[in-house]
Amino acid sequence: MKKIEAIIQPDALESVKEALFEADIHKMTVHKVRGCGQQKGYTESYRGKVYKVNLLEKVKIEIAVNDEFVDLCIDAIIKGARSGNIGDGKIFVTELTKCVRIRTGETGNEAIG
Repeated sequence: MKKIEAIIQPDALESVKEALFEADIHKMTVHKVRGCGQQKGYTESYRGKVYKVNLLEKVKIEIAVNDEFVDLCIDAIIKGARSGNIGDGKIFVTELTKCVRIRTGETGNEAIG
């Protein structure tokens, strides 16, 4: 079992969801987040004062998958999020040691579904 976390551009969310659905991956959690990376932000002027904005709006998608879906999930995220520009995002894959479905008490691969 693995947990896949992807940080992507907000405007790529719909295309990533479509690509995941095509790969038969329908379970995910989505968060609005802020962060910075290579983009390093930008400056803005408001009422004559210059402001540095270095935490940019991003979207974080979390998906728990069984091992056989890891590569499918990664490929789908890349397919939906890649524009070729700086700031397309990152994907992190970590090991899940335990998963429990609260409703049924199932554990492990059966709980992820």
